Amino acid sequence: MPDQLRNDMREARRASGMTWADFARASGFGMAYMRNVENGNRRVTDSVAAAYDRVLDTGGAFAAALADAAPVDVPWNQAGATLAVLTNLVDGRRVDRRGFLAVGAALSASANNWITAIQRALLDPRATPVDGPALLAGLEGRLDHLRRVDDELGSGEVYTAARSDLALTVAAIKSGRYKGSHLVRLFAIAAEAARQVAWSAFDQDRFGVAQNYFDASLRASAECGDVLAGAYTLSFAAIQCYSTPNLANRAVDLLDAARAQVRGRSTPRMEAMLAARTARALSKAGAKEQAKHQLHLARAALDKGKREDDPNFLYWVDYGEIEMIAGSSALELGDPAEALRCFEAGMNAAYPGDEEFPRSHAIYLARTAEAHLKMHDLDAAVATGRHAAACLGSVDSARSATQLRGLREKLAPHTAHAGVRAFLEAG
Repeated sequence: MPDQLRNDMREARRASGMTWADFARASGFGMAYMRNVENGNRRVTDSVAAAYDRVLDTGGAFAAALADAAPVDVPWNQAGATLAVLTNLVDGRRVDRRGFLAVGAALSASANNWITAIQRALLDPRATPVDGPALLAGLEGRLDHLRRVDDELGSGEVYTAARSDLALTVAAIKSGRYKGSHLVRLFAIAAEAARQVAWSAFDQDRFGVAQNYFDASLRASAECGDVLAGAYTLSFAAIQCYSTPNLANRAVDLLDAARAQVRGRSTPRMEAMLAARTARALSKAGAKEQAKHQLHLARAALDKGKREDDPNFLYWVDYGEIEMIAGSSALELGDPAEALRCFEAGMNAAYPGDEEFPRSHAIYLARTAEAHLKMHDLDAAVATGRHAAACLGSVDSARSATQLRGLREKLAPHTAHAGVRAFLEAG
């Protein structure tokens, strides 16, 4: 209900014809605060719902809807907890009071609970069959396809589609038709579907929503004993942490937890991904030498080559991606020359950014342009900025758009340069 409630509140506000400024003033809340409420980054509180009812004259409809969607507290060790959490999420109910917790505390709590749960599950490993009902293969295929949609078109539609797939998976679990290893496989599917919802919510700046689905993904991975899926989810939750001011060390903790649990069970490619993301988190914390060491580990792991048992969700982990992360880390640490060297190495590693990963590539290009700017090469900064803007195109990603907007702000003091001026005027 909260997601639907937010949508209804947004539509009612828009239908009123009021500007954001007028609405916020009449509601008694700040405009930025109310935007965050509608975007899912802040809770819909009783006072907020009452304000919408009062300003929009809805007769208490929003307050009543909020009351119907009271938070559901589901302890991890409760029997049937995972299915209860997944059911409440697909039904739109708030889960586990995570709206009351800051993102770092919420994700750390989820990680700690996952460690305990996954260790119990690993004592009783359960095989996941490759063959089985067509429905299971179909859901897996859909989620694999959505990963590519996210790469090429952005997260906007993926959020809706992955939630739909999660709802289908939950319905299959609740049907009672699937037992044993097939039920285990359904929970593995639910773990990936919830991770995709969480990641797309984060990419759309809906941070509160993201942390709830990251938690659900971790629960589902523990339910089926899929330690690699849980570690993969933690690696994305870590991005949310290190993208939040002052939470870089929390991100490192999440990645350390993931690496500890997969040790001896993962492939070099998985190790490379976790090491590279640890390096990125360390760069946010200003730990230059530690970040450098982790990048060395990532490159050394990739040198071991691909393996047949590499998880299929690691298709994007290659030398090009690792070098792009290395360039981002160097830029964060104040070394634009090293950043440019790494970004160029990434491009030379046949990184298919324009064709296969335009959303991520736009971010990396914007950072490359920023590195050129720091090296006082305005021509290169503008040329790369244009490439980033073209790459982003119609990709739906608030995160990528924010990166490009940040580049424009950094270029703004240099409007005496004709190329900069034309780039900024182009919008």
